[in-house]
Amino acid sequence: MFNERLLANFYIAFEAVLANKVRSLLTALGIIFGVAAVIAMLAIGTGAQQEIMEQIKLVGVNNIVVEPVVEQVEEQLDENSGLEKERNKFSPGLKLADAEAIRKVIPGINKISPEIVMDTYIVKSGIRRSAKLVGVNPAYFEVLDFQLREGRMFSENNLAKGDPVCIIGRSVAARFFPNESPLGKKIKSGSQWLEVVGILEERLVSESSISKLGIRDFNMDVYIPIQTMLIRYKNRDLVTESQLNDDSGDGSGNYHQIDKMVIQVSESELLNPTAEVLAKMLERRHFNVVDFEITIPELLLKQQQRTQNIFNIVLGAIAGISLLVGGIGIMNIMLASVMERIKEIGLRLSLGAKKNDIVNQFLFESIMISVSGGLIGVVLGIILAHLVSTFAEFPTVITLSSILLSFGVAATVGLVFGITPAKRAASQDPITSLRYE
Repeated sequence: MFNERLLANFYIAFEAVLANKVRSLLTALGIIFGVAAVIAMLAIGTGAQQEIMEQIKLVGVNNIVVEPVVEQVEEQLDENSGLEKERNKFSPGLKLADAEAIRKVIPGINKISPEIVMDTYIVKSGIRRSAKLVGVNPAYFEVLDFQLREGRMFSENNLAKGDPVCIIGRSVAARFFPNESPLGKKIKSGSQWLEVVGILEERLVSESSISKLGIRDFNMDVYIPIQTMLIRYKNRDLVTESQLNDDSGDGSGNYHQIDKMVIQVSESELLNPTAEVLAKMLERRHFNVVDFEITIPELLLKQQQRTQNIFNIVLGAIAGISLLVGGIGIMNIMLASVMERIKEIGLRLSLGAKKNDIVNQFLFESIMISVSGGLIGVVLGIILAHLVSTFAEFPTVITLSSILLSFGVAATVGLVFGITPAKRAASQDPITSLRYE
């Protein structure tokens, strides 16, 4: 009997909503836009957080990056002429010897990966393409979490002798060896023929990561032992006539032997203190010339992540206010509906309906409006998130939790803000209601 009365009340409420489609839609607009805003904002925030996590993986965990600063100029006042002259202070630059000294002196370091990068071209079977030739040691692949798809890493013998061997990126393998295995084959990089001993797994890098982090498209790189780079290609640490005249081996003013050094520490808590000790040590080794720059990408990205979290909370709060406004709109319209339908309420009460029946009827109307608005809002929010991803080229991630949260809040809003109009409808006196004009 109880269930039958509930079903009857639900059916009456459903008919009332259908009889006033336009008013019901306008009443639900606040809920629709509120739910859509919550889903879209959470999708944008989650997408941004996911991108930051991917960037952390790209730069590695617990890493400190040391990069050379090419030009160091000091201004000095000339006592006779009163004019300022510029002179370069001497520094040996960033060298492999620095990496070895750091490994021996500073505790808590897992791996050190020096790196030399050279613009070159790859030639094979009449195909030529520009690429990056990167001189590294095996620690490079561990620090940046590269995985081998085929083949092997550089052997100790390759490193010691500077053998002409290489590990190639996935795109290089696909472009130059489309129908055969590259292992054991040779490609010409610059002036040297190199034997392919390994192929890396594909590393997906977004355009935003390339621009924000200053990293390359690793899939088109050719990796060789760092000693091979120094022996067979370039070594800016060698004293030549051009260096004596220009302070560099390539005419660019770059006197640094290596182009980057990545230092992996054992614990995240050691990042800042290690970076401070590292800066003092390098400054002393470079004769008080700060011709290097030290960054901690993980801490910078985590700070960006914290900022993004605060931004997400603000966006969620703004979107939540839309739901609150929608709930107030439902309550106002339902209160007005009660005043318009006093005769209907009086007739139902006079025909034997209980006050609980009237309460249930108006609650059902309120919940139906909010739930239908929530469903429309979910669809609209998903569409908005996809539009942002497509046209703004901003990553968005729609999660089931955001949909359930927004939809659940919408249903709760309908229930909470429908209680007052429902109780007001049930409190009407049937005789007075029938006489109401």
